[in-house]
Amino acid sequence: MNAQLDADFGLTLAGADTVSAALIAEVNAVCDRVEDTADGDLLILRLKGGAAADTTGTHDVGIHLINKWERTLRRLERLPVATVALVDGACGGASAELLLATDYRITSDDLKLRLPVAAGATWPGMALYRLATQLGVAGARRLALFGNEVDAQTALRAGLVDELAQDLAGALAARRPLFAGARDGDLAIRRRLLMDAAATRFDDALGAHLAAGDRAQRRSLQG
Repeated sequence: MNAQLDADFGLTLAGADTVSAALIAEVNAVCDRVEDTADGDLLILRLKGGAAADTTGTHDVGIHLINKWERTLRRLERLPVATVALVDGACGGASAELLLATDYRITSDDLKLRLPVAAGATWPGMALYRLATQLGVAGARRLALFGNEVDAQTALRAGLVDELAQDLAGALAARRPLFAGARDGDLAIRRRLLMDAAATRFDDALGAHLAAGDRAQRRSLQG
């Protein structure tokens, strides 16, 4: 596995199929950098060659390490910047979990996506929760219950990825205006409201949405 920080905020992970202390440290390090810096709107995760059909399971990883991993993914989901995954080829195991925790996903057209597997079955981790909240139970059922491998076109139709491209860097460059102002525009608040919506009653959600709207209105008046 190899990690590298680059121009925006960025992290390149090669072969990140199994949860490890090293992987957790790498993801937390880039989260530290995002949180400790006042500028910048975009974190790019480049995921290369995670296992697909032969995904290494997490059954041999201690539950305490899994807990740290889940908390790291939650931290990634709450960053104040837009998070974009660029996926080249196969994406399985921990790489697939990272993909599900990002805001925008661009993949090559030879994508092979598969969730973590343990003892021949889909690992019952929080990836199942993310699938259900993002796709609904019906949309997530086959992948969650039976561990079906998903190709690029199927992932695009299901909404698991946002865009297919042969030139990942070129596709990202074309989308950069979409992510401009993410930090100052309170993207993290809108993301949080979306993630909480499925499990929150209307009356309970109303106050949080009104507060977010008031904050946005005050910011526009100041600008």
